[in-house]
Amino acid sequence: MEKRKKIKIGFVSLGCSKNTIDTEIMLNYLSEADYELTTKAKSAEVVIVNTCGFIGDAKQESYSVLEELSKLKAKGKLKKIVVAGCLAERYRDKILKELPLVDAVMGVGSIHQVVDVVNKTFEQDKTTLFEDASKSQIGGNRMLITDAYSTYIKISEGCNNKCTYCTIPSIRGKYRSRTMEDILDEAKNLEKAGTKELNIIAQDTSTYGIDLYGKLALPELLRKITSETNIPWIRLFYCYPDKITDELIQEIKTNPKVLHYIDIPVQHINDSVLKRMNRHGKKEDIVKMLNKLREEIPDIIIRTTAIVGFPGETEDQFNELVDFVSEGKFNRFGAFKYSREEGTPAYNLSDQIDDEEKTNRYERIMEVQHDISLEHQQKFIGTTQLVLCDGYDEDKEMYFGHNYANSPDIDGLIYFNSKYGPQIGDFVSVKIKEVDPYDLYGTEQKKKN
Repeated sequence: MEKRKKIKIGFVSLGCSKNTIDTEIMLNYLSEADYELTTKAKSAEVVIVNTCGFIGDAKQESYSVLEELSKLKAKGKLKKIVVAGCLAERYRDKILKELPLVDAVMGVGSIHQVVDVVNKTFEQDKTTLFEDASKSQIGGNRMLITDAYSTYIKISEGCNNKCTYCTIPSIRGKYRSRTMEDILDEAKNLEKAGTKELNIIAQDTSTYGIDLYGKLALPELLRKITSETNIPWIRLFYCYPDKITDELIQEIKTNPKVLHYIDIPVQHINDSVLKRMNRHGKKEDIVKMLNKLREEIPDIIIRTTAIVGFPGETEDQFNELVDFVSEGKFNRFGAFKYSREEGTPAYNLSDQIDDEEKTNRYERIMEVQHDISLEHQQKFIGTTQLVLCDGYDEDKEMYFGHNYANSPDIDGLIYFNSKYGPQIGDFVSVKIKEVDPYDLYGTEQKKKN
C-alpha cells in the first residue's frame, strides 16, 4: 500500500461528455485506492488515456496523444501508459502492436477494474482486460474533473439503433438503462456538490426505460429528478426524432425545471438516404415532430446535426437536406462529413463520395446555417437573459456564461460586463446589446432587492 501511495497517475480524457463521465468513475476508484492524481501528464509516472474512436478525426487525436506519451516514456519520464475507452475497445489487438510502449489496454466495460489494471502494469509486461460491455456495471461514483455547477449525468449505456455508419453498438454494446433509483441517487449527490445545471446524456436518451420498464420512461424520469432535487436547470441531449412522444413534449412544456432546449440528431432528411443509414422514421415524421415541438413550445431551442457525403448521396438528395436546413431554421445546427469506418455496414456501400466533395458539401450547408444563426441571435437584442456564469475572459476583459438557449461546451457564449463580480456558477441577469452568429454580448443588470 505504501508503494501505491507514491505512484502519481495522470489522465487524459478525450471525446464526448459520456467519455468524461467514464474518466471520472475511473479517477474515483484510483483515488479510493490512495493513488496520487494529477491532470499534468508530464509529471505523472502512469498516464491513463481515455480515448475516443468514433470517427477518423477522433481516432487520429487519440493516436497523436498516445504517440506523444510514448516519446515521454522513451525518455524515461514516464513509466506506464494505459489505454482505455472506445479506441481501446475497437482496436484492442492493434494498439499494442502499433504502439509497443503502451503497457495496458482496457475496454469500455472494464472501467470499474481500473485499479487492478494499473497494479498489473507493475507486475507483468503487457496487460489487457475486456469485460463484456453489454453486461458491465453502468454508472458509479465520480470524481468530477470540471466544476460541479454544470455537469452531465448518463442515464443509459449502449445503443440498439444500428445506424449503418456508426461503430457505437459494436463498441458500447446493446442498450441498457440505469434504474431510476440509481440515477436519482447520483442526481442528489451532484446537487449536494453544487450542480445547478444537469445535462442528461446517453447514446439515445429518448429510448430510456424501454428495457427496464417496458415503455419510454424519459418523461417519468424527468418528473422524478425535478421533484426530488432542487436543481433548477435540466437539459436534454441526444433525443432521437422517432421517440419524441407527445408526453415528452408536454413534460418539456410544463415542467419549469426542464429547459426549453432539445438536441435531436436528425442526420439527414431524404427518405432514401435515411433508409440506407438505417435511421428510424421518414421525412414526413420528422417534419411533423418538429412542427409539433414548435407549436407547443414557441421558444424551444432545437439543436440538430446532419451527415453530408453519405455513400450514394446524390446532388439532389444533398440539396433536399440544404433546403430542409434553410426552411427549418434550426437554432443550432452542426454538420459532419461522413467518416468511412471499417466494421460498419456503410463501409462496404458502393458510390463512396470523395473527400473533396464531402468538404464542399459541408461548407455549403454551413454557409446556409451562418445566416440563420445570426437571424436567431438578433432576436435576443434588448432582452434580459438569465445566465449561468462560466468564468472570466482575460483577453476580452469580460465575464462569460450561457443561458437556456446555449448548451455548455457546444453552443455559443454570452459575454458580459459586470460591476458586481459574479462567481463561477452564479446566476446573473444580463441585458443583451450586441450579437454575432454564435455569441451574445451584454451587461449584467443590478439585482433587485
